[in-house]
Amino acid sequence: MANKVLSEMGLPKSIANIFADRNLIAKDVFSLIEFELMELLDVDLAVVTAAVAHISEITCPPYQTALSLLEQRGQNENMAGNLPTSLKGLDNALCCGIPFGVVTELVGPAGIGKTQFCLKLSLLASLTSSYGDLDGSVIYIDTESTFSSRRMIEIGYNSFPEVFHTEGLAQEIAGRILVLRPTSLSEFTERFKIKVSLFQHGVKLLIIDSMAALLSGEGVQGPQRQHTLGWHISFINRVDSPEAATKLDSHLVAALGIHWAHAVSIRLVFESSSGQRFIKLAKSPLSPPLVFPFNITSAGISLLNDDGVEMQGPEIHAISCQGHNNVINFGSEMMH
Repeated sequence: MANKVLSEMGLPKSIANIFADRNLIAKDVFSLIEFELMELLDVDLAVVTAAVAHISEITCPPYQTALSLLEQRGQNENMAGNLPTSLKGLDNALCCGIPFGVVTELVGPAGIGKTQFCLKLSLLASLTSSYGDLDGSVIYIDTESTFSSRRMIEIGYNSFPEVFHTEGLAQEIAGRILVLRPTSLSEFTERFKIKVSLFQHGVKLLIIDSMAALLSGEGVQGPQRQHTLGWHISFINRVDSPEAATKLDSHLVAALGIHWAHAVSIRLVFESSSGQRFIKLAKSPLSPPLVFPFNITSAGISLLNDDGVEMQGPEIHAISCQGHNNVINFGSEMMH
């Protein structure tokens, strides 16, 4: 807009003609002070001030208020709403659950409960609307062959007995979860049917379990790995974790690189300390950093306390595995 011809801005004809005679565009006007414009155009201050105000109004980028953005989001059903996790404390912190249209990352050691969390979310996204859920399909990218239909059904029977004891409903829900198993990042890239499936099957949730395993299969490290990952971040965002974990003293931190760090809107860190498991809400635009203790039951993950404890400082991003599996074998699940 700054390059727009001033004669097209609805200025009074006399002023527009003066600007046209001197071949000025909007950008030229903003680069001069008012007294310079008075001298250049040979007009008084009041005329210059009115002209600059008019040009500023025309060229100013459109803006929206917080209220209008909220109303717009409510009208756009593809962006409005959340996927409740059924974990009351976490859902409260996230304002009713994981918001639609964002990338959510789960980070933690092997066996800590990340896949259990993903299995439960898969069920919640595929439950019929009559039970208050999304009534959609799920694409589950299973890169480590950890997806267990048996465990998913067990979680379903213990979490939603009225649904899973209804004849035919368990089969219907299971049929909505599409499991794909690419063996490498390059194969994942080539499987454009993922993109097509997002639009053909009413997909409400995309899970990659795990992104780190895809990267490990490529044998690339450092900046090259970050560059390779960056393409896939933009691909996932368009269709709307640590790599080898970095060890710091007695804990570890996620290390997929700067591209990935900025692509993630919500990060949940799963860890264990002195035999107790914790979920840390380490990154969210909706909540302060919080920590919740949890157990894994026949119905999936269960919080021991719905009142999260606020945690500040770098510890919120650290991954403790004291009293848990001491093998440094970390995965990163991604949901969108």
